Amino acid sequence: MSLRLTDVTAENLDAVIALPPQPGARSNVAPVVMSLAEAYVTPTAWTRAILDDEQVVGFVMANWDPDNEIESFRAGIWRLNVAEDVQGMGIGAFAVQEVVAEARRRGVERITVLWEPGEDGPEGFYLKQGFVPTGEVLFGEVVGAMDVPPAAS
Repeated sequence: MSLRLTDVTAENLDAVIALPPQPGARSNVAPVVMSLAEAYVTPTAWTRAILDDEQVVGFVMANWDPDNEIESFRAGIWRLNVAEDVQGMGIGAFAVQEVVAEARRRGVERITVLWEPGEDGPEGFYLKQGFVPTGEVLFGEVVGAMDVPPAAS
């Protein structure tokens, strides 16, 4: 795989919106179209398409709002969607590492993510990536945090 992040553009928008889940489908993550609408009204949102060569295989949305009154919303992952046919192939882990790298570039020392609890949810994935539950629950979702490691020397 040759993974990279890119802006969401007019050229890749249809493929990004086609990622699962589709509006109305039962899922632990919001449809990408909802994420893009939320990003449109949230100036601190950071949205990226995940490409393998030139094919859209995922979408990640982070938020960089150091002044947010809710500490868990100051920096971290808000959404992560991966195409069904490539799930389990490291794309989600790549996206997390890219968010960590962006946090490092911004001087952020800690990022968060929220997930729905449950056996079919993404908890195992986020724990494997290094997030640790904080004990806090927001909007019925578990808050996980990860310290951003310093850049390798």
